[in-house]
Amino acid sequence: MFNDLKGKRVLITGSTAGMGLATARLFARYGARIGLNSHVAEGAAEAVAELQALGGEAEFFQADLMQTRECAKLIEAFVARFGGLDVLINNAGGLGGRAGLESVDDAFYDRVMNLNVRSVLMTTRFAIPHLRASAAASGQTASVISTGSIAAREGGGVGAGIYAGAKAWVHDVHRNWVKEFTSAGIRFNVVSPGTIDTAFHDGKSDELRAKIAASIPMGRFGRIEEVAPTFLFFASHACSGYITGQILDVNGGQIAP
Repeated sequence: MFNDLKGKRVLITGSTAGMGLATARLFARYGARIGLNSHVAEGAAEAVAELQALGGEAEFFQADLMQTRECAKLIEAFVARFGGLDVLINNAGGLGGRAGLESVDDAFYDRVMNLNVRSVLMTTRFAIPHLRASAAASGQTASVISTGSIAAREGGGVGAGIYAGAKAWVHDVHRNWVKEFTSAGIRFNVVSPGTIDTAFHDGKSDELRAKIAASIPMGRFGRIEEVAPTFLFFASHACSGYITGQILDVNGGQIAP
């Protein structure tokens, strides 16, 4: 199904663990050339070795994408290593902490927005020339895929309002970029997970986890392996070459699209 991904140059931010690594594993199985990224090197060597064993070519690039200069450095290093860029997956992000409205200060706001907005905005900004060149050279579309969230639709839990707003921005800005870059052969789509069993939910009590699971029509948290194929779908020109500006919910029916 994803045979056109063989040899594609794919950069996945926030990808040495969790959903990002699960996605990288699938790309490796289809022979992609993969750039892994994290702000820390812990676990990177093992992840690279795993991807190579699965049949992919892989390299790790350390960069803190909360800083614009690090976003530029990441793209520059990836292109120097692989000779170009065909697919960018903006997966770096996170809750960044919880704070009720009356407790939000500049430091908290900046941390959550830099983690979830600046990382996507600036990494994509520096990637655009290379994605444009990829589309022109191949005659196929290049692809930007970002990780959104169910919180962007329903507002998030108490204390997660800034995070939810940041993810809503991610959802919306892709539709703006469609207007600007479709003529350049670049597609923009969002994968929006619901409640997935990742470190994001560490610290929740068994009672709370059970309550959340009971609110999901499928009756359980999702698995990272159930989200990963959606990134490959959007990356594949053969599968989704006429699809752009879309948000794909992967949530077990937790909320209506």
